[in-house]
Amino acid sequence: MRNYFVLAAATLSIISCTAVTPVEPTAPNTLSAGEAKDGWVLLFDGKDASKSFRGFKRTDMPKEWAVEDGAIVLRGKGGDLATKDEYADFEFATDWKIASGGNSGIMWRSSEDFGAPWETGPEMQVLDDTKHADGKSPLTSAGSCYALYPAPKGAVKPVGEWNHAVICAIGPKVTYTLNGVKTAEFDLSSKEWKDKVAGSKFASMKAFGTKDKGHIVLQDHGDVVMYRNIKIRPIGASKPTPATK
Repeated sequence: MRNYFVLAAATLSIISCTAVTPVEPTAPNTLSAGEAKDGWVLLFDGKDASKSFRGFKRTDMPKEWAVEDGAIVLRGKGGDLATKDEYADFEFATDWKIASGGNSGIMWRSSEDFGAPWETGPEMQVLDDTKHADGKSPLTSAGSCYALYPAPKGAVKPVGEWNHAVICAIGPKVTYTLNGVKTAEFDLSSKEWKDKVAGSKFASMKAFGTKDKGHIVLQDHGDVVMYRNIKIRPIGASKPTPATK
């Protein structure tokens, strides 16, 4: 894994997360001509989520994750939703909307070798900062790298509005962006990252943040949440790994 990070950093030295900017689509759940040319892949067409997603550690699509008005909507306890494919280096983008007081998250490079996706995959927090308790701390507010890197105030939109989130991961270099604002930037191979993990709830999870590829996971935290415009751009020589389950 660490050799992969070194190789990726060397091979992709001319690419940086901050230099990669998604092109906004002309309509929800579509790709613009520019996005298609740049290698973006649509993961949800607004009609059928099961083409690209399934339940985490499941072969089927949980019924609690339903399609409503062009969005994947969680109502009830359906478990976490994972991409069928695994991804290494990528830029991932989605719009999300959370219910009042709600909590969710987007995890990436998550392995199914463990019971939960957050045992391996870092998370970008999805949250109603105003009414959820986690919104009181920048470390756990919307756009943060959950419990590790704080998000600045003012990036998230009020409940009822769509937020545009982007996660860019190239080797160990990672950037989170929410509504055009960089909310977190970190290096998985750095001493700073290791120290933060060692002082966090993830300290006992030895595989946390160590995988060179994995699933992208939409979290079921028990609250109503909506996702649309879900797309990904594999970067460099990185190719999605087909599902084995």
